Amino acid sequence: MSELKTNKISTNDQNNVAIDNALGLKSYTTTQRNALTSVAGDTIYNTTDSKIQFYNGSAWADTGTDVLTVDYLVIAGGGSGGAGYQSGSDRRGGGGGAGGGYRNSYSTENSGGPTTNEAGLYPDIATNYTVTIGAGGVNKATGSPSDFSVIKALGGGGGANMVDTTSGSSGGSGGGGGCPGTSNGGSAISTNIVQHGYGGGGGDSTVHPASHGAAGGGGAGAIGSNSSGTSGGAGGAGRASSITGSSITRSAGGAGGNSGSSGSGGAGSSNTGDGGAGTHSAGSFHNGGSGVVILRYPKTFTITNPGGGLTTAGEVTTGDDKYIIYTAGTGNVQWN
Repeated sequence: MSELKTNKISTNDQNNVAIDNALGLKSYTTTQRNALTSVAGDTIYNTTDSKIQFYNGSAWADTGTDVLTVDYLVIAGGGSGGAGYQSGSDRRGGGGGAGGGYRNSYSTENSGGPTTNEAGLYPDIATNYTVTIGAGGVNKATGSPSDFSVIKALGGGGGANMVDTTSGSSGGSGGGGGCPGTSNGGSAISTNIVQHGYGGGGGDSTVHPASHGAAGGGGAGAIGSNSSGTSGGAGGAGRASSITGSSITRSAGGAGGNSGSSGSGGAGSSNTGDGGAGTHSAGSFHNGGSGVVILRYPKTFTITNPGGGLTTAGEVTTGDDKYIIYTAGTGNVQWN
């Protein structure tokens, strides 16, 4: 049982509590502190570090210093659009590739799919955390995942390829389905109850005598549109974030191919996580765009990449914060 011992507690003229002697906080070593079951607001004296420390709900921090809170935008590689098929009057478009999984903690902005804004992280100082940038999908393939520490975004699903399949692949968002007949779009996969995007559209359920369009891939912000007759469906919308100070939309789904032409948009752009558009000819693919990881944190801290492996243009200061954009590779980051 906790016990409070005192000789005298009184109030001063401003109705604040006054203590005649020095206030002695409970002392712990770092090892003892880490073994505590703590809640936000707990305060101790750390005898290992000779500092007063408090628990912020996720980690212990020193009083009188900035708490390292890191917001993130983690986007996986987008899926490749599927190839079409042509044989005489039989012309079929390939499904649109899906946008890469979209994870966001900045401000009040939403993550992908129905997932609302996620919680930022509280990394420890001088501790390595892994960052990986996912590549865009190629030749009808699903994109590769991106991650920052425990935050993982799944790659966007590839669009239906009319040579060997009529269904879109599942992923962070789902690839668009093809034709003829009923063709399913890929699903948006959830991990730890977090859905990273939306599913792909489906193919037109009517069996047409000759030409068929394909469905659009799902995006971070909307389901891909179904195909209709010879026309391909539009790709699902992406999501916008202002983590770098400017609102930029990323992780959109690729359009489905029409019966006689590729879907609008072509390949996904680098570091957007956009899905590639479906094409109208066999063996022709529009690849998905590569992913990106953007981190934002107080400007009193500096980030490094011990051991290398990551591509970036460096830290940028904006107001009281800094941000950094990682565009390729895999490696460790840490703050000091």
